[in-house]
Amino acid sequence: MALQSELEFKLAHFLINNSVDAAFCLGANWQFIYVNDATCRLTEYSREELLSMALYDIDLDFALHNWAEKKLQNTVTLKTRYRAKGGRVFLVEISLNFLEEQGRKFSCAFVRDKSHEIIELSTQKWINELRDANANLQQKVSELKQKEIKLETSLSVLSSTLESTAIGIVTINLEGDILSVNQKFLDMWQIPKSLFRSKKCPQCKAFFENKIKYPETFNRLIWEISSQSDVESYDVIELQDGKIFANYSQPQWLEGKITGRVWSVWDITESKQAEAALRLNEARFRTLAETTDASTLLIQGKRICYVNPAVETLTGYTKAELLHGFDIRQLIKSKKHRQVGNSKENNNFEYQEIKILTKNGTERWLACAVAKINGTLDFQGQQVEMIVGIDITDYKNAESELNQALEQAKQLSDLRSRFLSMVCHQLRNPLNVVSFSNNLLKRYLNKQTEQTIEPLLEQIQTAIEQLSQMLDEILFYAKAEATKLNFEPELLELVNLCNKLIAQIQMSNLSHELNFICTHTHLQAYIDKKILETILKNLLDNAIKYSPSGSMINMTLSRNKESVIFQVTDQGIGIPLGDQERIIEPFYRGSNTDTIPGTGLGLAIVKSLVDLHGGQMTLESEVGLGTTFRIMLPFNIQNSHSSEL
Repeated sequence: MALQSELEFKLAHFLINNSVDAAFCLGANWQFIYVNDATCRLTEYSREELLSMALYDIDLDFALHNWAEKKLQNTVTLKTRYRAKGGRVFLVEISLNFLEEQGRKFSCAFVRDKSHEIIELSTQKWINELRDANANLQQKVSELKQKEIKLETSLSVLSSTLESTAIGIVTINLEGDILSVNQKFLDMWQIPKSLFRSKKCPQCKAFFENKIKYPETFNRLIWEISSQSDVESYDVIELQDGKIFANYSQPQWLEGKITGRVWSVWDITESKQAEAALRLNEARFRTLAETTDASTLLIQGKRICYVNPAVETLTGYTKAELLHGFDIRQLIKSKKHRQVGNSKENNNFEYQEIKILTKNGTERWLACAVAKINGTLDFQGQQVEMIVGIDITDYKNAESELNQALEQAKQLSDLRSRFLSMVCHQLRNPLNVVSFSNNLLKRYLNKQTEQTIEPLLEQIQTAIEQLSQMLDEILFYAKAEATKLNFEPELLELVNLCNKLIAQIQMSNLSHELNFICTHTHLQAYIDKKILETILKNLLDNAIKYSPSGSMINMTLSRNKESVIFQVTDQGIGIPLGDQERIIEPFYRGSNTDTIPGTGLGLAIVKSLVDLHGGQMTLESEVGLGTTFRIMLPFNIQNSHSSEL
């Protein structure tokens, strides 16, 4: 194709330069970029001189032509005057063709001397034919260039494809010459450049044989295959350094004839190693599974594909029965998923409690680890589910009995709560009568008996108030224990609430100094206001009750990432170490509180309310030095509705 293009170009050059008429091509700024011999004869300038000149250097009427308008046309024909090198001025007719090729603009011109306006018809016909031939020649040259560009593009794409593949490829003709090879092939075999320069495949034979672990097999499978054979072959080649290559060979055809062979080589070392590791894993798995007491099953869909001896012992079925035509649904009756640790970290593993039905009809419970196995063991490339379980039937039975006992305990707790509520209500009526009668007696006292009887009446009133407070605490605890208090969290501003609560308690008790400490100006959280106030009042009342007069009681408010923290610290009698674990039990009081009145329900109520709010309560105490109670309540609860818990 290149020879043909060169021949056509020479013919075109010959024809143009033997043309009677002047012909030239103009580039940017009307510069001459090509002139034929007739142009040189017509203008009396040499080709070198003209190629250094522009059209306006010889065209006397150049400035008179409106070239900007004429460039909008494809072809322009006009008459103008040229000046030859010797000074001769003559009339010419010029035909200009404006072209654009690959982003560049050109002008091609044919010039005829019109000085005598005599042109023979034969000459004109010849010029027309020459013009047509030149146009056809230009068109064919353009087509050839386009085909050449497409061919170069195709070859570039093919070369890029061969170089980017992970497979080494080499093409060899019938004479043993290497026609083409990609870089991957050279890198895989580490062929020296000095050896490859010869392009002779037989000269590389010794090099290849030194790298192969079994040269005889290599020669038989690779070198001895006839180049004329149309047989395709696939072989595995093992190298001395441990690498394993797969080799595929196919004949190269051209116009129905075999012209050589194409060899493709790729590294399968990792896949072979993975295959060996897979076989080793399978052997280890079977050894472990056969010796463990845990029941192990492998399941594909609804079919069991492996069981260990422990499964036979547990179910009563033989291995043959379970592995041939056995539906897993006949064995597994139910499953319960259980959360263990961080489920995101164990996304391929889960814990299940599975109930099975044995061959004799007995139900058994298994605690099972269930995992998906894909690639670790070879089961025709399909994913299998592995179940490893231990028998927890006895535990499940004990759990059921415990649940029944807990239910009975809950029923007893409900009965106790109802009993306490009933007793409180029943005692409230006669207490109200006593209180009313006591007030009447005070009203009708005369001066003679006032000094004697009034102190007794004051004692009766104090006892009434203490008894009333005791009944209120018992009733409140009964509701808290029975979880019949409404839990209604709302967004509270805690700093303001605590300040108001401290001020309220301080006004009713001037014998102690209450101090509120908080590093925050504002602190908001979703908390039930009634529950929080009850918790803090109980803690502060306890601190006042068990602290000496004039001592300081501190309440601090802080927060961490998850909770708001309330801390009440006193300088009171403290709680003995032996009492600290039981101090939150209802009606239990410390061993050092005999002289201080109380019901032993305050801390029990606080603990119930903290639990209701999903919080935590801790204490630190030392006898004679004081006690610190710490309450931590989560601040992100946003239940806006009321729920009876």
